[in-house]
Amino acid sequence: MIDIYDVMNVLAAQRSAYHSEADFQHAFAWEVHRRLPMASVRLEKPILANGQTLHLDFLIQTVECKVAVELKYKTRKLLVEVDGEEFRLADHGAQDFGRYDFIKDICRLEGIAANLQNCEGWAILLTNDSMYWRPSTNERTNDAAFRLSQDRTLYGTLGWGANASDGTKRNREANLSVDGKYTLQWTDYAAPSSGNYGQFRFLAVHVPKRV
Repeated sequence: MIDIYDVMNVLAAQRSAYHSEADFQHAFAWEVHRRLPMASVRLEKPILANGQTLHLDFLIQTVECKVAVELKYKTRKLLVEVDGEEFRLADHGAQDFGRYDFIKDICRLEGIAANLQNCEGWAILLTNDSMYWRPSTNERTNDAAFRLSQDRTLYGTLGWGANASDGTKRNREANLSVDGKYTLQWTDYAAPSSGNYGQFRFLAVHVPKRV
């Protein structure tokens, strides 16, 4: 239906950085609409899955199929000018929460694919923070189960380390259960700066149709 990697390549040629996650989402939605002008592209679409109402970033729907998409944009502090436009990116930090939330997106998409007829999913994370793609030097960290390093395979039940404090797990206490198996492959996006945190990469995880 739609080539997510081609969409990201076209976006990278047009926009090497975004001011915010909402800015990224808007650019993504516009490119999808440009490619599929007859498709329904709904933002924050409520979906009923496993007895819960989930608010999805995007639901792209044609007569052939549906594609559910969740987008994340995580940045380190960067000041850069691109084509005369100044970007002052925030330092989001909290990579443990960012990893947890991305895997939770995958779990949500699995639930949607299992409950919505002829629907596949994509979870996409765009970042200039190398801590997301670099392998950890300490496999005993509290968030080791949620690491998103290159070539890692996500599957099974994932939880915090035994020594994780209540503050570390705040509002994210529950284990995450990944039904499928996903080998993580990071792709270069753009490099608007040659300095620290000037390289953006993205991770795209495909959740196949279930029903």
